[in-house]
Amino acid sequence: MSSKTGREIAEERRAERIRLLSEKMESFLAAGEGRTSLEIGCGHGHWITSLAENSPNERLIGVDIISRRIRLAETKLSKRKLDHACVFKAEATEALEAWPESVPLDRIFLLHPDPWPKKRHAKNRMTGPLFLERMAEAASQGTELYFRTDDPVFYEWSRENFDAHSAWKVAELPWPHEAGSYFKDMLGVHGAITAVRV
Repeated sequence: MSSKTGREIAEERRAERIRLLSEKMESFLAAGEGRTSLEIGCGHGHWITSLAENSPNERLIGVDIISRRIRLAETKLSKRKLDHACVFKAEATEALEAWPESVPLDRIFLLHPDPWPKKRHAKNRMTGPLFLERMAEAASQGTELYFRTDDPVFYEWSRENFDAHSAWKVAELPWPHEAGSYFKDMLGVHGAITAVRV
């Protein structure tokens, strides 16, 4: 009988998931050249597929926690033979920890993440100080971050956090690609923030 606590077992399982994901990412990224991008919360894959079609020299990874979404995204990429893009089922923080140190991360896309509108849930927002720090740890100097939301309260809250975070500098970057996505098509866009890792 194991003497490990439930927390210890959970931490070991998490570490193993990150290790396996890192190996998969490194294997995929090593097979190509050019700029690298990570879409956190790729959903059904509409946006990453369109970006891949228009960026043949870029290596693209999308992650999402919902298995059905990943299957749909994989189908889209496979039908179009977009071998320079792939998607993985992964929790966002684990995906950031898994990003291989040997490969610079050039761009991060955070498009229409859950706004968690209730104040008591604000800690879950992906533009909070903790998650901005996790993205900064995976990034390197010059990494570009692109964020969009349909929620005006979430946008203003996010802007305050970007402005306050020492690792990210808000910059007027041109939006790199316009394409439909499930949430953009359904909800529209209220605001966007672009920033650079400093």
